[in-house]
Amino acid sequence: MGPLISTMKTHHRPLAAVLQPFIDTQSLAGAVLLVADRNGILDLETVGYADVAARKPMRPNSLFWIASQTKSMTATALMMLVDEGKVKVTDPVHRYLPEFKDQRVAIPRGKSDLLLRKPKQSITLRHILSHTSGLPFKSAIEEPTRDMIPLATTVRSYAMTPLQFEPGARYLYSNAGINTAGRIIEVVSGLSYETFMQRRLLEPLGMTDTAFKPDARRLQRLAKAYKPDAAKTGLEETLFSQYTRPFDNPARQAVPGGGLFSTAADVAQFCRMILNGGTLDGMSYVTTEAIRQMTRKQTGRAVETGYGLGWGVGAGTFGHGGALATNMTIDHKRGLILVFLVQHMGFPGNGNLAQAAFQDAARERFGSSGP
Repeated sequence: MGPLISTMKTHHRPLAAVLQPFIDTQSLAGAVLLVADRNGILDLETVGYADVAARKPMRPNSLFWIASQTKSMTATALMMLVDEGKVKVTDPVHRYLPEFKDQRVAIPRGKSDLLLRKPKQSITLRHILSHTSGLPFKSAIEEPTRDMIPLATTVRSYAMTPLQFEPGARYLYSNAGINTAGRIIEVVSGLSYETFMQRRLLEPLGMTDTAFKPDARRLQRLAKAYKPDAAKTGLEETLFSQYTRPFDNPARQAVPGGGLFSTAADVAQFCRMILNGGTLDGMSYVTTEAIRQMTRKQTGRAVETGYGLGWGVGAGTFGHGGALATNMTIDHKRGLILVFLVQHMGFPGNGNLAQAAFQDAARERFGSSGP
């Protein structure tokens, strides 16, 4: 079942108009803006261009690389297995991936030496989902791209890499941790990570435009990526190098930490399910207890950074961004979902303020839609 579009309120300035000045000053190429609540989409607007040089306007169904927003979806998939009693967030990773059994932590010794010793505790599923495991951002084999190596091989390379600190002692944003969670999904479910995501999450939610390897027809809707030009006064097209082109190459691997492409409406379907306590259109995906664990601070008292299990958490909100400045925010106090999709590797001028301008305007317009 597709997303339900609720009756739109018309007495406020369109959200696109709030962002038009950013387009006019070339500090933003284009964006898709979506506001939803538990019941459906309240507003879906576009501004600017999917292709600036060709003057191709952004469309409501434009496709985006949503990058690390994938992390929240991967964590949700793993929590399905927690709900089923097949794994626990307190379990050591080596229970499912024995190669992590003899992992070592690197302790600085002098100016250039490192001492490797056994960590005081093994890394757990909670550690890898909350970026407190000590695993690095990525391993040496994930160069020049991250999507041409089987997940099992990539994750084995993490087990061979020393931890950068004692598990639980610090926060270090780590694709490696979330990729390891994806590999645990494979081992426990008996399905490939990509198949599990499609069968258990994306297809049932009706997220038909969300894929790790979008087909050629969908790629025609892919918004181009931009960065500040040399003078930092305008935009120039850029290619994000983390993934291998063409994106529909069947040899590409699904990357749990950041591999998905999607649309605003699809992202809203996922967020609506989360806001509805794990159910949508009569189907249950995860329990409210799983969502509570994912969306409260899991980084421990000693760590200031607020991060749950695959979700960033704040005061009254939780959500996640992506490498090209995409964002989904669930404002659970107001009962609102705010989806901001762009493809920007940095912004010239004041373009970095566009997302906040959208969110402020959306809250002002729809802030009373919550329960």
